[in-house]
Amino acid sequence: MGRLSGKAALITGASRGIGQAIALAYAREGADLYLVSRSTPLDSVLAECRALGVRADGGLYDVAAPEEAKKAVEACVAAFGKIDALVNNAGITKDGLLVRMKDDDFSEVIRVNLGGCFNMTRAAAKPMMKNRAGRIVNITSVVGAMGNAGQANYAASKAGIVGMTKSVAKELGSRGVTANSVAPGFVETDMTKVLTDENRQTLLKSIPLGRFGSVEDVAGAAVFLASDEAAYVTGITLFVDGGMAMG
Repeated sequence: MGRLSGKAALITGASRGIGQAIALAYAREGADLYLVSRSTPLDSVLAECRALGVRADGGLYDVAAPEEAKKAVEACVAAFGKIDALVNNAGITKDGLLVRMKDDDFSEVIRVNLGGCFNMTRAAAKPMMKNRAGRIVNITSVVGAMGNAGQANYAASKAGIVGMTKSVAKELGSRGVTANSVAPGFVETDMTKVLTDENRQTLLKSIPLGRFGSVEDVAGAAVFLASDEAAYVTGITLFVDGGMAMG
């Protein structure tokens, strides 16, 4: 019996990368899944989840639009009768140096990353509060704590998620709902594959464990925070960064 057996979880940004890894990890632990993507088809990951013996459904929603976020949560509840866990993973980047960053590049990253997390959390809070139970897991980033040149917009959005997570934890704790963040460091994804060998070596020197993380490393933390093992854990940011941000 898996750690998430009997649970229904909604995961945003689930079509690839970290979101896909979390979906598969939750499926292995027995959770029924409602997966959300903004535009990338979910057929493949849904099939993989169903092959692991769980119920899985999903749809295309723009979580940065409040009404679409609400519809996504309603679809999860309609499919499974409840929502036990929400994983806010959807996010975008529009990198650029501060003095050259376009207004739209800043506002769009905030709208999708921070606004989408807010919209989904607000929508999921109501059924969770009614059931007096729930787990909210927000995927932030080490960049939200450390900053990163060329990512003022992204860092601001991720730091905002950390502050919002703590506020949500305080608001919903009395109803049995926990809210926590996972802050990945540099993880082997499509984004890191384009780095030059020189950039990779420079980054590796800043990581005490001497390697990039895997999407499975992040998924493991997300499983823990959604499980009963984390019933007395709320308002924290769990860094999965090989020690990069310590101190």
